[in-house]
Amino acid sequence: MHDVRPTKGIDVLNHKTLLAASVAVALGAAACGGSSGSGNAGAGPTSSAGAGGGSGATRTFKVGVFYDATGPAGPSNKGFIDGVKAGLTVIEKQGLKFDISTADTTTNPQAAGAAAAKLVQQDKVDAVLAQSAIAFVGTTFLAKQGVPVVGFPEDGPEWLLLPNMFSDIGPLDGTKVTTTIGDLFKKAGATTVGTVGYAQSPQSVLSAKAVAVSAQAAGLKAPYVNTTFPFGGTNVQPVALAMKNAGVDGVTTGTDQNTALALVTALKQVGAPPKAFLLAAGYGSDTIEAGPNAVKAAEGAYFTTSYQPVEMNTDATKQFSAALNAVGVKQANFASYNGYVSVLLLAQALKDLGPSPSKADIIKALGAITSFDAGGLRGDKPVNPGARTVKVGDEQCQWYSQLIGGQFKPVEGASPLCGKVTDQTVKP
Repeated sequence: MHDVRPTKGIDVLNHKTLLAASVAVALGAAACGGSSGSGNAGAGPTSSAGAGGGSGATRTFKVGVFYDATGPAGPSNKGFIDGVKAGLTVIEKQGLKFDISTADTTTNPQAAGAAAAKLVQQDKVDAVLAQSAIAFVGTTFLAKQGVPVVGFPEDGPEWLLLPNMFSDIGPLDGTKVTTTIGDLFKKAGATTVGTVGYAQSPQSVLSAKAVAVSAQAAGLKAPYVNTTFPFGGTNVQPVALAMKNAGVDGVTTGTDQNTALALVTALKQVGAPPKAFLLAAGYGSDTIEAGPNAVKAAEGAYFTTSYQPVEMNTDATKQFSAALNAVGVKQANFASYNGYVSVLLLAQALKDLGPSPSKADIIKALGAITSFDAGGLRGDKPVNPGARTVKVGDEQCQWYSQLIGGQFKPVEGASPLCGKVTDQTVKP
């Protein structure tokens, strides 16, 4: 999940705050998301959905890609464009073509605002696909211009507030708690959970607190909740010793990968390796391409995704992998999933519209999609992209993998693992 502060005061945002929030969103999705809706199911890999009106003619739309290609959040988000390109190979078979214009925020507020303006004023896009730690810098402008925005809601609450924005994982509310993560720790054999969050990031703090509450809801102990850890820090020895003294055997962090991997290494060094260590980000190439030291440190760790991991070898994951390979990408990661799925969501809205729909028509069509299965990547657990609230009792599902022998293995009984939104909330 991401920083929930409004755009005013943006000049004081710390870049590491944005990066930490970018990582914490994956953990937050497992702690507070919702899955609901009926009708208008997303087209799966065997769908033969064609162009609007059944004419068979290819229709082209101008689509902007607003993302962090570079800067502090680049490592987490730069793969978004790979997923977008992969998605294009799928929708072209449906008679749709997106003429792509990219806009790199550089994870810089001033540049992000200019990037959003460029897409509208210079590129004259019909819609925007977004994954950025600071998307909120440009989303108010995009809303005023009536531009439909589809993407991953990692940056702030505007995905719940602005009528032109549609989340590809359904509504995300950082203050809500579900039982999902607690159930994962319980399944992994942990009894006592410890969490860490960055002090300067409200979303990182929320994630750490929400995990503790989720663990308690599953009947586990949560005696160690550290929400004062400094950004990007790797001096984790005191944390490891404190967790050992507290009897912690299940650990997760709302931090960047460097801090997380340093902590699990320190826990092993002090003789307290956790039974379950959950990484909020890092699935796929994000960890493998980080090098042998990262892979070694992450051995045995659990990873969360909002979609079926490619190792499940379902029809949907095979289509996704083939689409990535077609554009020269060997392995999926957090961002490429989101780019791919965002294309499919926008395409689903466009497929039954005429050749030249207005932006308002596209927004209306997106709002009519109440059940989206991400091209089959969510199996029978669709989400409602236009939902604006997370309600008590809503089902929340995540897919968990474990890194074993340098390979990701779907966790039996936890792919997916579905919990419920509780009546408990957390605050920074």
